[in-house]
Amino acid sequence: MTQELIETLPALRVGRPLVVAIDGPSGSGKSSVSKEVARRLRLAYLDTGAMYRALTWFCVNTGISLDDAASVEQAARDLVLELSTTPHEDFVRVDGVDVAEAIREPAISSAVSAVATTLGARTELIRRQRELIEKHHRRMVVEGRDITTVVAPGAEVRMLLTASEEARLRRRGIQLGGTQNAEQLAAQVIHRDAKDSTVVNFTQAADGVVTLDSSDLDFEETVDAALVIVTKVLNRD
Repeated sequence: MTQELIETLPALRVGRPLVVAIDGPSGSGKSSVSKEVARRLRLAYLDTGAMYRALTWFCVNTGISLDDAASVEQAARDLVLELSTTPHEDFVRVDGVDVAEAIREPAISSAVSAVATTLGARTELIRRQRELIEKHHRRMVVEGRDITTVVAPGAEVRMLLTASEEARLRRRGIQLGGTQNAEQLAAQVIHRDAKDSTVVNFTQAADGVVTLDSSDLDFEETVDAALVIVTKVLNRD
């Protein structure tokens, strides 16, 4: 797709809701792809994973035990969070502190599943996610692990972005600049997925969810394929 075409893609369903829900496992590329899809379709963007990471950072930095479900749930309610909802900016602030880089550190990545599997905390963050979708008049690309089934099951477009284990490990390694060894990468990708899958299924598409396998696609090809899915689903309706 040429740059000229990218910049002139028409806004879809102007004045009407358009929620594009994208789920997928770690390393599938859903954050970068979702952000670019949002940019090209002129939609708001929400990275729900950043919310779970921010809560994890908050708990770790305030000494809250991640094994104490009641305390983690209370922390979710107390969390003062500012999160970018545009594909043109990237900020995550907790109590006014920019934690966008800190929440991507391996220590947080290895701990986030403990928070994500705390059901009370999950309920609070889902409430906030739905609130943000409504705030943006239901015109948003929302990505995570339970968006197509729990957060926004009524989304106009629902997609599962997946890739082979080999591809996901390779991509996460590149994303981290080669700073992690094979064991560390497996902990961030495979082991985390196994833990998170105890509370939500993000490896198989639910009814009505379109699967996009990006194992053999590069970034641009994946974005293009996602845009084709959006167009086909909307035309079908």
